Amino acid sequence: MLGKAPLAVAVLASVTRAAQPEAPAPIAAPMRDLDWGELNFLHTTDTHGWHGGHLQESQYSADWGDYVSFADHMHRMADEKGVDLLLVDTGDRVEGNGLYDGSDPKGQFTYDIMGQQSIDAICTGNHELYLEDTVEREHDITVPMFKKSYLASNLDYIEPQSGNSIPQAQRYRTFTTKNRGYKVVALGFLFNFDRNANNSVVQPVEETVKEEWFIKAIQEKPDVFLVIGHIGLRMKEFEIIFDAIRSQNWDTPIAIFGGHAHVRDARKFDNKAYAIASGRYFETIGWMSIDGIKTGTSDVSPLKGSPAFKRRYIDNNLLGLYHHTGLNETTFPTDHGRNVTKMITKARKELKLDHRFGCAPQDYWMTRAEYPGTDSVFTLLEEQILPDIVKNKDRPKTPRIAIQNTGAIRFDIFKGPFTKDTTYLISPFTSGFSYIPDVTYTVAKRAIQMLNRGGPALAASDLKALTIPEMRHPSPFLSFSDRSLSQGLALQGQQANTFTKNFQLSKPNLVAGYTTKDDLGDDGDDAEHSPIQFFQVPNVISADIEFPKDGDPDKVDVVFNDYLQPYIIPALQFSGGDYDSDNVKRYVEGSFTDLLAAWIKENWTGKC
Repeated sequence: MLGKAPLAVAVLASVTRAAQPEAPAPIAAPMRDLDWGELNFLHTTDTHGWHGGHLQESQYSADWGDYVSFADHMHRMADEKGVDLLLVDTGDRVEGNGLYDGSDPKGQFTYDIMGQQSIDAICTGNHELYLEDTVEREHDITVPMFKKSYLASNLDYIEPQSGNSIPQAQRYRTFTTKNRGYKVVALGFLFNFDRNANNSVVQPVEETVKEEWFIKAIQEKPDVFLVIGHIGLRMKEFEIIFDAIRSQNWDTPIAIFGGHAHVRDARKFDNKAYAIASGRYFETIGWMSIDGIKTGTSDVSPLKGSPAFKRRYIDNNLLGLYHHTGLNETTFPTDHGRNVTKMITKARKELKLDHRFGCAPQDYWMTRAEYPGTDSVFTLLEEQILPDIVKNKDRPKTPRIAIQNTGAIRFDIFKGPFTKDTTYLISPFTSGFSYIPDVTYTVAKRAIQMLNRGGPALAASDLKALTIPEMRHPSPFLSFSDRSLSQGLALQGQQANTFTKNFQLSKPNLVAGYTTKDDLGDDGDDAEHSPIQFFQVPNVISADIEFPKDGDPDKVDVVFNDYLQPYIIPALQFSGGDYDSDNVKRYVEGSFTDLLAAWIKENWTGKC
């Protein structure tokens, strides 16, 4: 159904002016064009507040204002072609960038910035639900902002005054597309998340599909089902939804958009149902097109046989956006887009996100360097940072094991300025460190092994939430042979020369980055890249602190970041310890983010 996409070398200057003043210019690459269909989609997911773009990675340096301009031009092109274009966002818009996390209250600027884009279907991610005030802001700000397009098929909100449970937003939406008149039934889900705040209720997907409203929705006989969800494409929840729809509609096309896994991926459910996931951190703008839908009001005859689904993963930089619109630095920006860019610049300045805490002496990678190793951010934590920041003034010489899940770290550290913004990129969470005192050392060590390997109390599947999102529900095309994955996370721009010292590029003129393989092939990325390696990391790391020089201690304080508490206690219990939540105490004041910033100020004082 899908042939190889031809490559066109972009006839563009290799250097262009980026949207945010600090952003580096992208590097030109051979480009694959977008395949337009009768129904087309632009998709964002897991943006986590990165509306300003990537200011240390040139290939993702376009900002939300550029996306607004891009969408405006793409809508114009769709109208000229007589086809339809819909915009989709699948959640996790918060936590992970100073633009969101650096304000008080959080999101003071990002809600308005996000709201400048016109979106046709939008849903909630798990990060909108961890904290009660985040849930409240989502309900009070984002839901009304996207009232006609916000979907909450399995999510309720608890009203603070009455205590009543009400739908977070409409359960589903039925609408007709602008140009071709397709009838669309749209649904919006969240995976079976159970760490949500008390003012929200997530209904398991397998229960939702039995609800009367859902059965009614899938019996409406649309031209196409649009299913969006903050769900990894390889997770069971999408399979449940797909099976439920197919039970009533055996041949209706289904377009599925996922997230949560932080990867580029596409999955074929059957010949008329395909799904895409579009990365993380506003690195990627996803594209899906469908041809051959049985028409609504259009007079054009559908193609014979199954509809044709095509996808593209767009690197979020100006060179690529120029290429796909046929425009340039002068003709691309719209007045609306420029105004959004100005909003971002003003917000960053007001939040002082460029304030420098120190200078990183080298690059430290989450997954692009082998762990343990001198280039791994997790080795840096174990050997240098955790021993310095995990201190209790009342127990300074007590042996302790500091444990942190790798999922608490969200991004790489690049050589050069380490700013206020960087602290939120690395770890935006408000949790700090708690501890259980005087745990038998052998019990503590067994518990750490269980957290990484699973065991009687903690199945390996239950521990996926501890590691980085990319490793929780990986595509079957990702190979872990030789401890590396064949699909790399992107590296580009000013970091490329540094990285090639460690990895030989297959084509010397290509920038290292995504080389995605999925159910549809290996030509999904809009820009051709040279592949990079991706190494496995454990669920948790640990640092032994104040241990005796000879031998092991009899007892240790087990110190852990707060997110780990529901996992630590059963791990200790099944390792021979008698502990529960009553044994947990606060170990050190301040969040990990604050403690990290203080460590940077004290230890990375060199010049950039």
